Amino acid sequence: MHLPGPPIPLRELSSGSIHASVYEDRHSMGRAAALHVGALLAQRLREVEVLRMIVGSAPSQDEFFHYLTSAPVVDQVDWSRVEVFHMDEYVGLPVDHPQSFRHYQHQHFVSRVRLAAFHEIRGEAADPQAECDRLEALLAERPPYLACLGIGENGHLAFNDPGVADFDDPLRVKVVAMDEVCRQQQVNDGCFASLSEVPTRAITLTLKVFAEATCLSCVVPAKSKARAVADTMNGPVSTDCPATLMRGHPATRLFLEPDSASLL
Repeated sequence: MHLPGPPIPLRELSSGSIHASVYEDRHSMGRAAALHVGALLAQRLREVEVLRMIVGSAPSQDEFFHYLTSAPVVDQVDWSRVEVFHMDEYVGLPVDHPQSFRHYQHQHFVSRVRLAAFHEIRGEAADPQAECDRLEALLAERPPYLACLGIGENGHLAFNDPGVADFDDPLRVKVVAMDEVCRQQQVNDGCFASLSEVPTRAITLTLKVFAEATCLSCVVPAKSKARAVADTMNGPVSTDCPATLMRGHPATRLFLEPDSASLL
């Protein structure tokens, strides 16, 4: 069967160390990101026995996961040698809650590949700080090779919102209070019916983890993210827009579509 080539970007931009590509629609964007990530993983697995990656959980990542877990990309990677962490989880939500991020991962990714391990953030843990300490110890053993992430409407990475983000964070995992913009985004994304339903606290991996990752691959669709994307590319490097961390990361690819790139 003839397989189509990789999507061709409409335009390409750079800022700092970020290389950004704009594709014609969400599907082209997601497929391009999946091909990029599949190639990175396959190459690295020729060099190491086991690698670690981090993944985000949000509707913005749906197309990326669809193509990552479909042929031909899924067949390029020996997933049995890949350990996966996810970025964040609401405090208090069990794994079977439809809005938990573990539920998202099981639905879109973990159930579709055979992984070496899936290191879940247990949001329902009786002691959230003990859960942070458990994950901190795991992540300190060996940094991730790759982080597959998105950008929030307020410029957050994971749940490192502007009010809590720290470029020099000594921790890799912590409990955070979610700001209202971040919580409203969960409503805008259709994950919750109203702001009052969105949890107010979460366990998140910190910016330290993304800085330690060898490669970053960031997928950002939607006009609601256009301002955050523009600030990431062209605004001051500041925790006012935590995603500007990527401007100083040595290996960052940003995948966009016309709506999210509309202010560039």
